Amino acid sequence: MSESLRLVLFDVDGTLVDSQAAIVGSMTTAFGALGLPAPARSAILSIVGLSLPQAMARLAPQFGSGTQGKLVEAYKQSYHETRLATGAAHSPLFPGAREVLEALHAVPHLLLGVATGKSKRGLDGLIEAHGLEKYFVTRQVADHHPSKPHPSMIDTARAETGVQACDTVMIGDTSFDMDMAAAAGVAGIAVGWGYHPPQSLTRARHMISAFRDLPPLLTEIWT
Repeated sequence: MSESLRLVLFDVDGTLVDSQAAIVGSMTTAFGALGLPAPARSAILSIVGLSLPQAMARLAPQFGSGTQGKLVEAYKQSYHETRLATGAAHSPLFPGAREVLEALHAVPHLLLGVATGKSKRGLDGLIEAHGLEKYFVTRQVADHHPSKPHPSMIDTARAETGVQACDTVMIGDTSFDMDMAAAAGVAGIAVGWGYHPPQSLTRARHMISAFRDLPPLLTEIWT
């Protein structure tokens, strides 16, 4: 009898790729374009994972929705232009990411997917730049869902793949990822190399400190 299908969902920024320099740089450029002082680096990294309107509302609560909207558009323009100019170097893969994706992809009953606060354009560009097209059977992006931690991304990924909650895990680096996993009723696996401190990831069921730790953890979870 064949094994049940299982779904492994990945966050992107801070989990698969190290995009902090690009994010901080583009956010600083966006605020500068409107003649506004840029938030601190720590503040910018604290909102990674949220959809842009929600992220900007947290970063610039003193401004109205009109100014926040202009900041969002300025950020998107800067980020897109920088990505086109630098390619894969814009957001390099974390050590071990490609090897683990390849190993998991080779397991017949494992399906891989993405649940990210990035836009479809941003995610598609990143996947193309790194040559990751073959790995992900489901891609959930900010264009089509409420911001994390709403469970919509995970719920839709499960619906698209037909995988039960008990056979699904969400891997991410932020409290938004772990809260989303909990809201969707799936196991959250926190990574120790991302942008939120470990003490903020209290809703994670598991934590790993290196990509190589993921395959044996999945075996342990589903054995």
